[in-house]
Amino acid sequence: METGQFKQFQIDETNEGLRLDKFLCRQTPEVTRSFFQKLIKDGHVLLDGMPAKANCKVKIGQRVDITIPPAEEMPIVPEDIPLDILYEDQDLLIVNKPKGMVVHPSAGHSLGTLVNAVMFHCKESLSGINGELRPGIVHRIDRDTTGSLIVCKNDESHVHIAKQIKEHSVKRIYRGIVSGTVKEAEGRIEGNIGRHPVDRKKMSVVQQGGKPAVTHYRVLEQWRNAAYMEFQLETGRTHQIRVHMASIGHPLLGDIIYGNSKNPYHLEGQALHAMTIGFIHPRTGEYLEVSAPVPEYFERLRRGCL
Repeated sequence: METGQFKQFQIDETNEGLRLDKFLCRQTPEVTRSFFQKLIKDGHVLLDGMPAKANCKVKIGQRVDITIPPAEEMPIVPEDIPLDILYEDQDLLIVNKPKGMVVHPSAGHSLGTLVNAVMFHCKESLSGINGELRPGIVHRIDRDTTGSLIVCKNDESHVHIAKQIKEHSVKRIYRGIVSGTVKEAEGRIEGNIGRHPVDRKKMSVVQQGGKPAVTHYRVLEQWRNAAYMEFQLETGRTHQIRVHMASIGHPLLGDIIYGNSKNPYHLEGQALHAMTIGFIHPRTGEYLEVSAPVPEYFERLRRGCL
């Protein structure tokens, strides 16, 4: 849900008797329960026009109004952090994001993010559509995922790229290393992704609700106890590859959230790399494809898994 957004819901018979916070999670599974609880506590959720508590049981016919307050602005400090630039012109910057780097500032990560680095590199030339906290950011990859990421230098480019992402026309190919023996050399995983019904900090394949998600995969090399794989996304849901591969019993190595919490290979996060990104350039109208080299630690893993 975006800041400044207003939403309204009507309680029907299928939701009668639910807690207010649980009802809101059911309507928007991509949002955490704790987020809604804070909104309710701060008075941004009204039940029939009146403030309510998170544990209030809703009734048929009641109206729920939600207003998302503006994000608190926090000054972003440009930092002279080296960038691995794969492509750059007057409209776009494509970087090879390193492992461990957060894309944009958030609570606990005000410095050392990709945004801090690109603000120093691009000075004033960044799109402002995503607000003060995410200048230039049109899409994201996880902190511990490496690879290709687009940064937009102006609003026109941002609008064009965002439209292509929404239409699922951007080509996105990932490389990853998963656990176990993958029986099918290639395949397609389809399963809606939403918040985990118990652990709201995780995503999962859900039977009801969620957002449609499709991942295509093929095995590049099968090793003794792991497989080197390529993934192509039709959609781009939160943690999509990580969730889909875990759902078929082959979580990514190093993924302590969706895989082995003991992390036997002592990796710093999941072995996942956003290798190739391709799209129509917003100014030239021509197809542009850029690839980031696979990180060196993949080869170390390969030697250890043979």
